[in-house]
Amino acid sequence: MKTTIFAAITLATGLTIVSSANAEISIAIVGPMTGQYTSFGDQMRIGAEQAIADINASGGVLGEQIMLEIGDDACDPKQAVAVADTMPDLGVVFVAGHFCSSSSIPASAVYFEERIIQISPASINPKLTDERPGSADGGTYRVSGRDDQQGAAAGAYLSANFAGKNVAFVHDKTVYGKGLADATKAAFEAAGGTSILYEAYNVGERDYSALVTKLQQEAADVLYVGGYHTEAGLIVRQMREQGLDAVLISGDALMTDDFWSISGEAGEGSLMTFFPNPEDNVEAVNVVKSLKDAGKTSEGYVLYTYAAIQAWAQAVQSAGSTDYDATRKALNTGEFATVLGRLAFDGKGDVSLPGYVLYEWSDGTYKEIN
Repeated sequence: MKTTIFAAITLATGLTIVSSANAEISIAIVGPMTGQYTSFGDQMRIGAEQAIADINASGGVLGEQIMLEIGDDACDPKQAVAVADTMPDLGVVFVAGHFCSSSSIPASAVYFEERIIQISPASINPKLTDERPGSADGGTYRVSGRDDQQGAAAGAYLSANFAGKNVAFVHDKTVYGKGLADATKAAFEAAGGTSILYEAYNVGERDYSALVTKLQQEAADVLYVGGYHTEAGLIVRQMREQGLDAVLISGDALMTDDFWSISGEAGEGSLMTFFPNPEDNVEAVNVVKSLKDAGKTSEGYVLYTYAAIQAWAQAVQSAGSTDYDATRKALNTGEFATVLGRLAFDGKGDVSLPGYVLYEWSDGTYKEIN
């Protein structure tokens, strides 16, 4: 049995290299390894490391072992491009990333120019694939859903369960948050709903008392937050502190235990949209067990990152090469067995997977609801 030696080197560019003595193919993940969204970067790293360990243990790809390089974009567009620019010099042929759409979209131009395949496990803004560089000839894909799909699910739920109630919408001005809030609001209103408030807040704010006062004045029954778990947790906590019982509903960015760490018991009953729990897939059972046996989480985007690497590896195996065009053609025409189930990509790079469902936070954990 071959012995693999790992070393980590942190560079000024925000890149960490996890190298293997027997590695011959370089791939990377890029996401928020530092900053307020680190929990999602951790999910990506856990999923990638497990996928590569499993693939290498099974003989690698085309008989070669894989080396993982980890880039930190901190969900900052400029840093994302800077990290993307380092990939060609490292010989990277595939990037699983980025997490934030605001990072994935500008970085995708670099990957297209440098002929590097990109599969995002998490970026949901439609522009990533609707406007991907190279269009039909582009090499950008995602195994996550889209804002318009997630917004349609949330809007339908609001319409069905809160008809006649006062529903407010806020967003954090990010590509992700605004896109999600706008898509949900549009779906809700198309179904006959009327929003009582639509406002923006700044990422990193700590005091939402003014917003809560407005919500109280409008007698809000429901607040939809287009944004991340940090601000959503603070908002719901301050709503409860000021005596406002409005239901909080948001998107997939609440799919982290950090939300409850911030909200505490105030998060009880908060709702979020995400895919059907991938941990329930037969194909994921062994992977989830391996992670749990090692004391690691399989929450959120762990399995989505794992699946992105699986799809790329199977495409390369089918193509018989890591060549950009050969791999891209295999991704365009193939069907891949992953921990998310069997999946394929359409002509734009979007994935064929079941749609979004609703989850509810209760007593520090979340579960899917009907």
